[in-house]
Amino acid sequence: MTSTQPHKQPPRFLRRARAGLALALGLLLAAPVQAASGDMHLLIGSYTHDSSSPGVLRLRFDPASGQIAERPLQTLASDNPSWLLLDRRRGRLYATNENAPGHADPVGRVSAWRLDDEGRFQPLGRTPSLGDEPTHASLSPDGRYLFVSNYGSRANPGGQLAVMPLGEAGEPLPVTQLARHQPSGAHPRQQGAHVHQALFAPDGKRLWVSDLGADQLVAYRYDPAQRERPLSLDEAARLTLPPGSGPRHLAFSADGRHAWLTLELSAQVAQLAVHDGRLQLRELIDLAEPGAANRHSPGAIRPSSDGRFLYVTDRGEANRILVYAIAADGRLQLLQKRDSEGREPRELAIAPDGRFLLVANQFGDSLVVFRRDPASGLLGETVQRLRLARPSAIEFFAP
Repeated sequence: MTSTQPHKQPPRFLRRARAGLALALGLLLAAPVQAASGDMHLLIGSYTHDSSSPGVLRLRFDPASGQIAERPLQTLASDNPSWLLLDRRRGRLYATNENAPGHADPVGRVSAWRLDDEGRFQPLGRTPSLGDEPTHASLSPDGRYLFVSNYGSRANPGGQLAVMPLGEAGEPLPVTQLARHQPSGAHPRQQGAHVHQALFAPDGKRLWVSDLGADQLVAYRYDPAQRERPLSLDEAARLTLPPGSGPRHLAFSADGRHAWLTLELSAQVAQLAVHDGRLQLRELIDLAEPGAANRHSPGAIRPSSDGRFLYVTDRGEANRILVYAIAADGRLQLLQKRDSEGREPRELAIAPDGRFLLVANQFGDSLVVFRRDPASGLLGETVQRLRLARPSAIEFFAP
């Protein structure tokens, strides 16, 4: 409603106070990020197309209490960051940027920042991913390349793996190699390739690519001497999964002997064995209870740092976190089902000391902190529910 009352200038003292407040806020936003001993920060990605989020938020995390400070230490403008990747060795941050639904340009981007001498992230640039809906990025073992997973919900340019060299400062350079796979067509969502993740095995010899549309884990050899095309297909190591299963994310044990894979379309976790660097399917574990009618959809998967427990988010209508014990042979035993306390638990992260687990509820607009028992692996009380628009990714960061 428009007011018809004449506009009145505020008193002079109030105008001066406002000017002083604006100056102080500007100085605060530009000030160095001070880090106390034992301090811990969080980098949180959040979708921007249907929210007021700037994209990436840097928040203070108290490792003693598990509490997250609501006021950001820094915000980074980034369109729809679906994944965050922190290169701790070089002090670089990367985000995969999806284009919003209905956007005229279907091609996504990769954004980068560097950590400056005052502890703040500064922009390094953006580069097209040459595919739509980039949803994941990983670094080569030598830190020279990014491997970007373009999920591809549209036929053109579609889903494909992009190889992106990094410059001397860590900035993303134009894509030099693309790899696309044939879809299986076993499920309505498999009419095209949908690369969801590319992850190196712990020994660094093979890059494993999860293609939800192809029902395959596709293996590539990495040779940095081939500067423009460092990846070569390792056809003999390719693992074909049950039709309509839809592989999403892969996780390895620290010793590289075992691996686990979320199957988004069949709502399962696959337990895999590693022999001579190749993956073998050993067991399929259903997320849904026998006879359950509600829809399940696994999302994030994370082993604990001690290798004893595995955590999987179950989205769909379940909205929960599943906790498994890992046996010596890599097999899983379900220990706990914990409500995620929000819709669509897209991502999770475990605090470095193992005493807290954080989950990003994308459609619940919340970041939830749970207490975790490092000895039993079980999740306990809810420490905090932080209101946060469309969270998508979590990275712990020691400044």
